[in-house]
Amino acid sequence: MSRSLGQRLLRRGIVLGVICVITVAGFYLSLILSARPLSAEEMSHVESAIEVLDRAGFEKEVHYLRYYTFFRGNDNWLNAMVPKENAYAATNYPFEILTLYPDFFVYTEDDVERAAILLHEARHLQGFDEPDAYEFVWKNKSKIGWTRENYGSSIVWRNVRKQTMEIQPGMFICDFNELNDCFE
Repeated sequence: MSRSLGQRLLRRGIVLGVICVITVAGFYLSLILSARPLSAEEMSHVESAIEVLDRAGFEKEVHYLRYYTFFRGNDNWLNAMVPKENAYAATNYPFEILTLYPDFFVYTEDDVERAAILLHEARHLQGFDEPDAYEFVWKNKSKIGWTRENYGSSIVWRNVRKQTMEIQPGMFICDFNELNDCFE
């Protein structure tokens, strides 16, 4: 008894679909398993920084960070293939894997600075690009208390300000502020 053409195509389609799901799941697991998880102490810092964002009202970003994100402590095989300069973190979108590099823990002053970095990465977790992430953080920095008065001399503040100026220069072209930061 031979099957109709429609039945054969349906069966092949189902097999192809199963193979695609298994391939994507294997790729995802390889990204997670090829990088180390955060230590309990590191995860405690991350949770405290997320709490800063939660208190500031960043509900959507907090939701992504708490419920969808897989935090890792070093590069997975895919990230290791890409050179990085002065990175505090990296996001694998759409897999919601967030790698936090040692600089994230070493150079940040406190949970507020770590929250600023996580806010940037939360934008990437939502699919936004680099210019959007820098703009969003810079426009909203005072909501979390990350201000020039409190952090202007910190390494992270200076680095992020410089990078924001390079990626979003229009945010620093205004006549009403002597420091040319249009969002202070």
